[in-house]
Amino acid sequence: MNAPRALLVAAGRHGAYPTIGAALHDAPDGGVIRVAEGHYPETFELVDRWLTIRAEDGATVTLDGTGGDWPVVNVHGGSLVLQGVEVRGSVTAVQAFDAELTVERCTISAQRGAALSVRGCRRFAVSRCTVRDAAAGIVVENSSGTVEDTSITDVAGDGVVVGLGADPQIRNCTISGCGQRGMYIYQYARPVVEGCEILRTAGEGIAVAQHSRPLVRRTRVRDAQRVGILVGAGCGGSVQECQVDNTAPPGVEVTAGATTTVVEPVRPRAAGGDAGLGDLLADLDGMVGLAAVKAEVRALVDEIQVNEWRRKAGLPVGGVSHHLIFTGAPGTGKTTVARTYGKLLKALGVLARGQFHEVSRRDLVGQYIGHTAEKTSVVFEAARGGVLFIDEAYTLSRQAGSGGDFGQEAIDTLVKLMEDHRDEIAVIVAGYTAEMADFLAVNPGLASRFAKTIEFDSYTPTDLVRIIGGMVAEGEYLLDGAAHPVLLEHFGRICDDPAFGNARDARRLFEGVRKAQSQRLRALGRMPEVAELRRLTAEDVVAAAA
Repeated sequence: MNAPRALLVAAGRHGAYPTIGAALHDAPDGGVIRVAEGHYPETFELVDRWLTIRAEDGATVTLDGTGGDWPVVNVHGGSLVLQGVEVRGSVTAVQAFDAELTVERCTISAQRGAALSVRGCRRFAVSRCTVRDAAAGIVVENSSGTVEDTSITDVAGDGVVVGLGADPQIRNCTISGCGQRGMYIYQYARPVVEGCEILRTAGEGIAVAQHSRPLVRRTRVRDAQRVGILVGAGCGGSVQECQVDNTAPPGVEVTAGATTTVVEPVRPRAAGGDAGLGDLLADLDGMVGLAAVKAEVRALVDEIQVNEWRRKAGLPVGGVSHHLIFTGAPGTGKTTVARTYGKLLKALGVLARGQFHEVSRRDLVGQYIGHTAEKTSVVFEAARGGVLFIDEAYTLSRQAGSGGDFGQEAIDTLVKLMEDHRDEIAVIVAGYTAEMADFLAVNPGLASRFAKTIEFDSYTPTDLVRIIGGMVAEGEYLLDGAAHPVLLEHFGRICDDPAFGNARDARRLFEGVRKAQSQRLRALGRMPEVAELRRLTAEDVVAAAA
């Protein structure tokens, strides 16, 4: 079978097409149009065509239709794949009707209309895109498809509109800085909204109207000027394990006449107040990756909750140890999960304070015989009522080498204290998987003190890109769509290195990207505009990765 015909667009390059329009004229169905670096002031309409338009690797390609009163890319029927391109429009940037549309790693903006409009499409997919500076963000009507890992920001109207029976899946997206609602779901729409973050909206975070039945799950809404999630009369669906912070009361409002179910409703947190069980579980679920870890922690929470119900019913309850072993490579979220676990135990009434006390070998081991038992007891007493987290616990064992006997004294002291105060503290020991097995072998009673071992897998490159995305959103930056494949390639290259630090390396890379941006902006010789201060480019990522 012959490969699809590829046509190159590169203005001024001999043997290449000077414009995208010229290449479209000659491209056969199934053809691939590769576009070299450059600014292309073009618009085009595709009717029943089957094509791919793709920026060359590493190229910044801008398709600019500003100044016109029609869409920059208008697709009727057929199929279009658009990859790695920035599209700027006046009315609408990308519009598709009754077509198959795939948009990947693109940056899309529109001055007076929707950045991306999908109507009557049997299948569409939007992934790893940036939608910004538009009158409306993404509009989906009477269509099925997916929107994932996409940022929608600085929109004058609604961030995402889903209507007319559309049933897309919207996952792991960030919607921020909307002049109206973050998400508007209307007229019999049935979207699945999962793992998204919606913040800083002038209207509701999510508004549901006109007999729509969405499933909104594990989504965070915060800093909305109006209600966080508003469900109108006649609507259904469910809102599950969502977190709503700093919005107009009541946070989640289900109007009379609606049949929407709210599972574990999360009330806004008072400033400086403790989080409730639903808040904490939402925080846990909001962590990137770690599916098996989340399931294990939830199983522990379920067991504790059921035991409490049995106790209140006068039924016998077996003894439950809250001590845990966390194994895995550095930077996989062990410390963060341990903090959340302590707060969960407090919310469940198991621990008095739920505070987090992290120590290492030097905090437990003394310099002479008898000193270690004293130091360990003092540390243990300070942690009572909360979590005592011992990182790299295997360094306490004799096998660790220097000072092994004093380390053994710390272990022996811990074993006795853990048993004597089993209901007053949760001890979590953490470290590399193989080394932790050696650690548990040094005292016959040590392993039996722990309820469970939870293994933390290393993050995938996709997980690490999502972690970077969270840092970008938290810092109110905007990451160009072209940077995503650069990040994926970088993490794919280094994640098998024995010294790879997982999320720690992601944090270091993000700081490097910020530094590269600072150097780039300082070289401008003028004060940057707000948009320039927020923008992080693929070149910034390349510089940081180098």
